[in-house]
Amino acid sequence: MTSLLLQLTDLHIREPGKLAYGRIETAPYLTRAIDSILRLPQQPHAVVITGDLTDFGRAAEYDHLRQLLAPLPMPVYLMPGNHDDRDQLRRSFADHTYLGDIGFVQFSTAVGDMQLIALDTVDSGASNGLLCEKRLAWLARELQLHAGKAVVVAMHHPPFQTLIGHMDAIGLLQGASELEALIAQHPNVERIICGHLHRSIQVRFGGTMAMTTPSPAHQVCLDLSPDAASMWTLEPPGFALHALPAGERMVSHTVASGQFAGPFPFHDGGELID
Repeated sequence: MTSLLLQLTDLHIREPGKLAYGRIETAPYLTRAIDSILRLPQQPHAVVITGDLTDFGRAAEYDHLRQLLAPLPMPVYLMPGNHDDRDQLRRSFADHTYLGDIGFVQFSTAVGDMQLIALDTVDSGASNGLLCEKRLAWLARELQLHAGKAVVVAMHHPPFQTLIGHMDAIGLLQGASELEALIAQHPNVERIICGHLHRSIQVRFGGTMAMTTPSPAHQVCLDLSPDAASMWTLEPPGFALHALPAGERMVSHTVASGQFAGPFPFHDGGELID
């Protein structure tokens, strides 16, 4: 069996009809992404959403998000980002008991043959993230507990420099080096999957691969100048599918959300098309 974990991130859902940044209605983009997920030939065993579920962490935004996510038939795991409110998230999704009752939103759950470990990087009231000793100690215990199993660590803020200066300035500002040292002790960690950047980015980290995933709506502009302006763009949206074949290495696919022409055959009646 191939275990399939689908990752959405940075939804920035607002109240119905409200525009994010005064320009973009994010809800229809999420609906298109969910339609794309439901059309996948192999359905994921679970969906994890790695933060910035809403734009302001308001009850009406989470209520809207619940309605938008309703068509997904598989388990959906929610994580907070810097645009979220932990307490309101728990109140609005009280049936999601893995969110806990108080404190950090951290949890560990099996998805097929892999173990998903969700790590809370939110620094309340700030756009940047951090990992304190308490959060890292919790992760160390979970990694030890699942030492014999393929592990995916999910977090909102990426623990690496992306070279997009204005985003690195609000990245993971504390705990990245400690995290890398910890991950390096556990070669069964197949991926560190992150959000926050609204782009597909990959880097080697602690002996494994760390990566960010596009938003189903707007993307951060790709400009590696240290003084580049903080800007977003309507580049093609997407999500990620992390696939773990039994006894093999994980393969991650970045998937464009939406409907496109095709599929078309490469061959016509057994002959290569000229």
